[in-house]
Amino acid sequence: MTEFPPTAVEVLRRGNKIEAIKIVRVERNLGLKEAKDCVEDYVRRDPSLKRKMEEVQAEARKGFVFWLVVLLALGAAVYYFLAGK
Repeated sequence: MTEFPPTAVEVLRRGNKIEAIKIVRVERNLGLKEAKDCVEDYVRRDPSLKRKMEEVQAEARKGFVFWLVVLLALGAAVYYFLAGK
């Protein structure tokens, strides 16, 4: 197989797996699943990229939990004010 696209490696190093999949799809003329598998195989073989992807996923989970708590608090506040009337 040909060398992994350098632009895909660059965006992976910034933590953007989705953009890397898009690049691989276009440059290698692959379907979504094949491109995703190709990117994941590449990341799996590079320990530094694997760590980076794990860090990005951990940050995304933290952000999700934060916004979930905010939305639940807002929902509770709305319920409190509406139920009190």
